[in-house]
Amino acid sequence: MQRTAWKYYPRQQDHNTEQNRGKSPACVQLQLMMSSSFNIFRVGISVVIMCIFYKSAVDSLSELSPQKYFSTLQPGKASLAYFCQADSPRTSIFLEELNEAITPLQDYGISVAKVNCVKEETSRYCGKEEDLMKAYLFRGNILLREFPTDVLFDVNAIVAHVLFALLFNEVKYITTLEDLQNIENALKGKANIAFSYVRAIGTPEHRAVMEAAFVYGTTYQFVLTTETALLESIGNEDIENAHLYFFHCKQVLDLTLQCRRTLMEQPLTTLNIHQFIKTMEAPLLTEVTEDPQQVSTVHLQLGLPLVFIVSQQATYEADRRTAEWVAWRLLGKAGVLLLLRDSLEVDIPQHSNVIFRRAEEGVPVEFLVLDDIDSLISHVESNVHIEEIQEDEDEDTKRPNMDVQDDEVAETVYRDRKRPLPLELTVELTEETFNTTVVASDSIVLFYAGWQAVSMAFLQSYIDLAIKLKGTSTMLLTRVNCADWSDLCTKQNVTEFPVVKMYKEGKNPVSYVGMLGTEDLLKFIQLRISCPVNITSVQEAEEYLSGELYKDLISYSSVSVLGLFSPNMTTAKEDFTEAGNYLKGYAITGIYSEEDVLILSDKYAATLPALLLSRHKEGKIESIPLANSHAQDIIQIITSALLETFPEITVENLPIYLRLQKPLLILFSDGSINPQYKKAILMLVKEKHLDSLTPCWLNLKNTPVGRGILQSYFDTMPPLPLLVVVNLHSGGQVFAFPSDQAITEQNLLLWLKKLEAGLENHITILPAQEWKPPLPAYDFLSMMDAAASQHPTRKDPECTKEMDVQENDKKQHEDKSAIIKEPIETLRIKHWNRSNWFKEGEKSFRHDNKEL
Repeated sequence: MQRTAWKYYPRQQDHNTEQNRGKSPACVQLQLMMSSSFNIFRVGISVVIMCIFYKSAVDSLSELSPQKYFSTLQPGKASLAYFCQADSPRTSIFLEELNEAITPLQDYGISVAKVNCVKEETSRYCGKEEDLMKAYLFRGNILLREFPTDVLFDVNAIVAHVLFALLFNEVKYITTLEDLQNIENALKGKANIAFSYVRAIGTPEHRAVMEAAFVYGTTYQFVLTTETALLESIGNEDIENAHLYFFHCKQVLDLTLQCRRTLMEQPLTTLNIHQFIKTMEAPLLTEVTEDPQQVSTVHLQLGLPLVFIVSQQATYEADRRTAEWVAWRLLGKAGVLLLLRDSLEVDIPQHSNVIFRRAEEGVPVEFLVLDDIDSLISHVESNVHIEEIQEDEDEDTKRPNMDVQDDEVAETVYRDRKRPLPLELTVELTEETFNTTVVASDSIVLFYAGWQAVSMAFLQSYIDLAIKLKGTSTMLLTRVNCADWSDLCTKQNVTEFPVVKMYKEGKNPVSYVGMLGTEDLLKFIQLRISCPVNITSVQEAEEYLSGELYKDLISYSSVSVLGLFSPNMTTAKEDFTEAGNYLKGYAITGIYSEEDVLILSDKYAATLPALLLSRHKEGKIESIPLANSHAQDIIQIITSALLETFPEITVENLPIYLRLQKPLLILFSDGSINPQYKKAILMLVKEKHLDSLTPCWLNLKNTPVGRGILQSYFDTMPPLPLLVVVNLHSGGQVFAFPSDQAITEQNLLLWLKKLEAGLENHITILPAQEWKPPLPAYDFLSMMDAAASQHPTRKDPECTKEMDVQENDKKQHEDKSAIIKEPIETLRIKHWNRSNWFKEGEKSFRHDNKEL
């Protein structure tokens, strides 16, 4: 079996709007080239990109045979080509990105062509499939280097990588502070340095830096890094955003002195970098004697204001030193000029020592009196309006920014990218080893995508799980990277990432649908006993209800569920069995259906059929009748019973309780709650006074976000403990229990009755705000296969049967034809929480449009 050839590589996550996507930078380049010495022969490069894609997507490319293509290459000429095999159809995603890169590459003198691999001609670029997953960089017909095509994940990455390789001598990539210091020392007295940090190679910011280096590379030494430690070592802790520094080394003649550094404060775009460099090239300080309203400098042309330091002959030297100091402080933000009052015919108010001129035309100058430099700097920075230059002003820039999707997850993955993971604790599966491995042993399989942030974040949790289970579990923990083995993932009905499935011999695989975290997944694995457990005697039933039968699992499930049925209640037992199977991994369920079942029903006052719920923490057993209850009803009853009466609210369990669609009665506490408060609330629960509310408490030490919630209610942090009612589901009102009253059963009951009668005033009303991501996520597997698939849209069934891994290949291919594809605009990546009960809570969240 050959490894699959498709790969889709989404843009690196970042906080800036994507720049230059498929747009021609010709006007930008013309402006840049006119302002800088430029060596046109720098573009003598050819890139050959190997891929497999649809013929229908290449209409804009010239099509050549390998022989014809290589015969057209000329020394000093640049060409970008890709080789395609028509008989091996794959997704056209990469080809679409490459098509968008045609125009910007042509603006750099790099042409683009398609090369059809034909049987009549032999070429090593049309050879093995692994060759088709690489890109080749040429000058003329001379190979310079090769790199995998997976780094060319979009138009920005394509342009950035081509220019990065092309500008090998102009852009130095470094990883340590020592490297930077060596370059700085070597260039003192010779040249200035443009030092940039980008979060990853191939991002829009990386492309912008490369485009600037393409123009200014012969004038300045460009230095690039992606190392956060290096950025932090020069005093910048903002590792979330890209940065560019200008090192003023040319004027440093004393090798013991450090080069001055100026930070570019605008986002890294091609035009912003151009503007910044042009201000670095401008004179630091200019002396003028004419009317400030008539002065014109490069700063005004770039949209920056002018600051005139008013001087006179008697204080000229001191004023010039002051002006130079101000100029360094405002470098890149404003132009600074020294204005001699004595030689100026225009009248300046005698008390004014600073004149401020904005870049906008027709705005009169301001005459200011400032006592110190800090006041001047503050005035300029607070009044300057620097317009952000956008390179794309069409409708594309009005669309939501896809780069912010899962940005916090991507940030975590990026921050921990060098954290060594003991991957050897899990077995990596391939298409060749999958079936033999999962058949030979009970297995947990993680299906993930190596390029997706959520997958990589969960992979860390999965490895943490492997560490916890090391030497204690009979389950084999394995993983499949769907970016490499798409056919295998398709056969296993994997259409979203990440997915965990449990495989047991002779049974269909079961998907994990809980929270994507170590503890929840551990609970799922540990509770994967055969449910419902078949209890065979009254004594065994008592041991089951007391927790003795499965005492090792009590820490994972504090409630044991036992179904009581007469032997002839066939339909009721089938419904309960279906519910028990559905709840595997989330609850312990057992079934007792012997002739002496009436012994248990009489003891616990249960009318058959019935459920017995044993709450181990509280040491009590309650019965619930199941007459006329179907499987879904039983699932609802059990999941509701699993909820605590007075739970501690956390980020993880909040959606579960929100699904109840009731106002929250929350006791905020800075640590453990007073037992008397808990007793009072539980007594009200027992007496049915809180049936219309969800009573809970929040420990600020365990859930620090609670402080922010309280501050949003009260503006300032109120004294604790504090009891509030939050009506999320209608109106958004927040009510606070009087702080001068003790939290007792009687006081609480009187206050709640006032609330019900409308006699209490709310302290705030929560704004209507949707809790959802900026954009829907995508089912990338379906997206990649969309061009090849004509399968109809489906509606998700409540239950989906998985394919048995032991079925033969023929059966698998038959099942594959039934795999459903959703339309691209509705495709989605797996959410953090996919269980049905959690889903309901999330729907409540979105429906109510309120903030806690």
